[in-house]
Amino acid sequence: MNLRGVHHVSLNVADVETAGRFYTDVLGLEVLPRPDFGFPGMWLRAGDQEIHLIRVEDHAAPEGQHFAFRVDDLEDTLAQLAEHGVRTRGPIDLPGGRQAFLKDPSGNLIELNQPKT
Repeated sequence: MNLRGVHHVSLNVADVETAGRFYTDVLGLEVLPRPDFGFPGMWLRAGDQEIHLIRVEDHAAPEGQHFAFRVDDLEDTLAQLAEHGVRTRGPIDLPGGRQAFLKDPSGNLIELNQPKT
């Protein structure tokens, strides 16, 4: 078996349009074409990976479950998020680098990870 990385992460959200604006306008992801599956959703690109948003009625974000975006400059990223009024937790220094956390409008936990160079 040769797994070649993560193709996409699917996230349940309470409101696709609100979450979509956050991921595009604040985080800078690109909107991708998405087939009509008969339920609301949005596909987004982040580098070589994708984030798939899926509307789930009465969505409640799972406690502790998260995914991480790799960043080159954590301090700069946190400053840009602050300009958008996004609250973050961290940065936290670890042996392998630095990390910080934020939540999307649906409460999904996102890690920002700057690996040690």
